[in-house]
Amino acid sequence: MSEIILINLTGADRPGITRDLSAILARHDLRVLDIGQAVIHDTLTLGLLVELPPESESHPVLKDVLFRAHEWNLQVRFTPIGLEEYENWVAAQGQPRHIMTLIGEKLTARQLELIGDLATRRGLNIDNIKRLSGRVSLEHEGEMLRSCVELSLRGTPDDASGLRGELLGLAQTLDVDIAFQVDDVYRRNRRLVAFDMDSTLIQTEVINDLAVAAGVGAEVSAITEAAMNGELDFKQSLIQRVSLLEGLDESVLSEIADNLPLTWGAERLIRTLRSLGYRTAILSGGFSFAGEVLGRRLGIDFVFANELEIENRRLTGRVCGEIVDGARKAALLRQLAEQEGLRLAQTIAVGDGANDLPMLDAAGLGIAFHAKPKVRASAEQVISNLGLDGILYLIGMSDREVQQA
Repeated sequence: MSEIILINLTGADRPGITRDLSAILARHDLRVLDIGQAVIHDTLTLGLLVELPPESESHPVLKDVLFRAHEWNLQVRFTPIGLEEYENWVAAQGQPRHIMTLIGEKLTARQLELIGDLATRRGLNIDNIKRLSGRVSLEHEGEMLRSCVELSLRGTPDDASGLRGELLGLAQTLDVDIAFQVDDVYRRNRRLVAFDMDSTLIQTEVINDLAVAAGVGAEVSAITEAAMNGELDFKQSLIQRVSLLEGLDESVLSEIADNLPLTWGAERLIRTLRSLGYRTAILSGGFSFAGEVLGRRLGIDFVFANELEIENRRLTGRVCGEIVDGARKAALLRQLAEQEGLRLAQTIAVGDGANDLPMLDAAGLGIAFHAKPKVRASAEQVISNLGLDGILYLIGMSDREVQQA
């Protein structure tokens, strides 16, 4: 009967080790059942699971590998694997897979300890860990810090709802964002990203800016805050706020639209998505005059927002047509997905307010971005520590890949 041996090599990395080791195995015509390699700070860890022909433990290939490892100044370990153990390992490949993404300013051992403990308690095993963020300089402390690692986990959580609750609590305790996704074909093939506009793509609420110009800033701002927190019906609150803008000169609109403050990371995110062939959309409970300017500025493919009625160059205090509220946003996302020949699982939605929740729930990946408490508590994924380009980590892109895009 053939033998199965796990070969592990560790030590200082140099070019050609994997090639030369493979050449040794090839001379003995061995079958490679599995292989994995990682290099951290020029230190190599290489593992190969090989099938040996039915000979004794002193098979010449082991002596050859041991000799070459000594020449390479590497440590080598040979571990026999029983057939039953191997077949159990093969059967485990059918287990569900998940991706956990840890995003923050820095990576600490405490974060890894608590995440590892949580995964173990919930019946998950960490198979691989990959750093997505760039290397951190210790000499340039003033640079903006960002750290992201992606963990590949195997298994089925014993309590998915309980796991999500623990992750939310852990994220707050550690001051990081922790995303947890099913690792399936759709995670790697999302093609449409829909954004809320106000306080998501831009760092302002346009209706509040209009209200300031109309002299009703404090009143409108209070209503906006309550609506975004889910304390008021969005549609009725919008009608109420717009009514307070009656008589405002339309010249104010262009002035505001030309000076929209972009959210940190928005341009980098949209530029990268466009280079990768993603379609993008603004689905906003705000106003079309701002959305259309922003769409042209960023290169957004679709813009849906509310239109203010204007007569004699002044706002009438009314909205034209159907109001884009939470339900309308979700319906538009479904409409765009169908139009583009996509499944909803291939869509991403990003927003901050309570009126974004239906859209976030409908999307394959719903992200609460620097969101209100109610939205953070309800959304599947949350980003609160980085800019909008942190979304690139959730679709598995590293900083190096973004630079190449």
